[in-house]
Amino acid sequence: MTSPSPSVPPATAPHEKDVERRFLAGWPRLEARLAEVYGEDPRWATFIAALKEKVWAAAIARPPALRALDVQREASQDWLNLPGQGAYTFYVDRFAGDLPGVRERLDYLDDLGVHWLHPLPLLKPRPGDSDGGFAVADYRQIDPRLGDMDDLEALAADLRARDMGLILDVVCNHTAREHAWAQAARAGDPAYREYYITLDAEAAADRERHLIDVFPDTAPGSFTYDPDMGGHVWTTFYPFQWDLNYANPAVFAEMLAVLVFLASKGVQGFRLDSAPYLWKAAGTTSRNQPQAYAIVEAWHEALAIIAPSVVLVAEAIESLDDVLPFFGRDGRGCDLAYNNAVMTALWGALADADAGVFNRCLAASAGKPRRAAWLNYVRCHDDLIWNALAAYASPEDLARWSAFYGQGGGFSHGRAFQTAPGGVPSTNGMAAALAGLEPGEGPHSAGARRLTLLYGIVHALDGWPLIYMGDELGLPNDEAYADDPLRAADGRWLHRPAMDWSAAGRRNQAETLEAELFARFRHFGARARALAAQGVAGPARPVDLGSPAILAFERTEGAQNLLCLGNLAEAPVLATLPAPFSAAARDVLTGQNREGVSIELGPYELVWLVTP
Repeated sequence: MTSPSPSVPPATAPHEKDVERRFLAGWPRLEARLAEVYGEDPRWATFIAALKEKVWAAAIARPPALRALDVQREASQDWLNLPGQGAYTFYVDRFAGDLPGVRERLDYLDDLGVHWLHPLPLLKPRPGDSDGGFAVADYRQIDPRLGDMDDLEALAADLRARDMGLILDVVCNHTAREHAWAQAARAGDPAYREYYITLDAEAAADRERHLIDVFPDTAPGSFTYDPDMGGHVWTTFYPFQWDLNYANPAVFAEMLAVLVFLASKGVQGFRLDSAPYLWKAAGTTSRNQPQAYAIVEAWHEALAIIAPSVVLVAEAIESLDDVLPFFGRDGRGCDLAYNNAVMTALWGALADADAGVFNRCLAASAGKPRRAAWLNYVRCHDDLIWNALAAYASPEDLARWSAFYGQGGGFSHGRAFQTAPGGVPSTNGMAAALAGLEPGEGPHSAGARRLTLLYGIVHALDGWPLIYMGDELGLPNDEAYADDPLRAADGRWLHRPAMDWSAAGRRNQAETLEAELFARFRHFGARARALAAQGVAGPARPVDLGSPAILAFERTEGAQNLLCLGNLAEAPVLATLPAPFSAAARDVLTGQNREGVSIELGPYELVWLVTP
């Protein structure tokens, strides 16, 4: 058999035969996806020929240690959906100072039962304010405060030795204006000017009328005038973050090269930051365009040839109707996506002690492709965006939840955050603070029970549960952020504290808050992993048990069925169990057998029932 690319020799070595097999299967899909986006572009023929050679060469050059992981995961088609693949997300400097410090803390994460590490942006940022690292000045260097590429490679190797994986943020929508591409563009290089979008004042104003302002208080508008560029540069987020021009096929190729480079260092996954914004279209919000979905699918197809063990995660904080297409046709897009609707709905349901909005969102989320998986979470480094639930809740609901969590309307200690005109304010705050856990309270307080209820629910869902740094210890809000000039203007730093290692030490002291929370989180992960061995499978689907305070869902496509029940109320509730759980069932969390048609749940109590 000859090589798929005429400019390279026939495959001879065993791994080259694997590459050839993947290339022959995957290249037609990759080329078809790109033809949807660039097929009419006069640069198409030159672009696709060059890309074909680069994909082949990158696959052949894959490091041997990583090829073994590729083979292992290719042989297990269902590995993505195995339960208990818990992830842990954090800022490196806030968690452990630097990358060598993270390596020293791996025993802590192992103890917690974490399978994936997702450090937030750690590539070299612009100096000064970098939007928490999301303004990248160099995709091939590490922030020097955190280490270097050798440190990253060493961390990735340590993780593989522990059967753990590393997921990195790749900010694919924009670069810092200090990036070499932007600097070349400002210097007048015509090729790099095509990497960005520059409009005259009239055209920018026309586009602006259709766009949704992301940061209306701290960075209003989506364009920034730059005299060197001779016009208004598209800057969706902050003026120092320049949106890339994916209408230029060279930009697609550049970002694929970034992904391949980082994958060669042992990175096993990429969080595609701001994926909904990749394609700009006149007269639209320039979010969630068909071309954006096709670009993500093309990255997937390329990586399926080059590095098939690598996963892509869609960071798309949008309505479910806009998120689901990021999984791609037949699940050949992003492997995972943030289950933002279900997460936000959980908080709304908890505020009202009414599972209605959660049930609606969970039912819709079950529509993802079989191959793909949700990343289920309770909190992250960003704000709670109530407007993302607009398709599933009334404006009155959104306003009530916004006030409850961000304006002192309930047990929460969160703070209101900015929003686009016509929306309701988002909410900032650590999970413990939003759950009403007061400083000094013990592990059996209402706030602690609310916090563990939410995390117990996301561990029982199908998909990967994500723990946000410090939630396993009940870390509170970081009120000191306002004293730091580089952080004070962005209220999201309220929930980006430094790791409290003294508190972490108390996880080994019986009857402390930290010991109880850490043990519960670890237990959730262990029990979730055990579900696979017990034959539990399939998507979570809501079950109505007649009481709005009872959040319930089933997973019924395996040898055994799972019924997760949570009491959202501060008072006990009685639930009537559906068949087959009404005959006999075992609570996976306690190991106790239960019989009878009804079950009483205490305040914020959670049970995972499995059929015999």
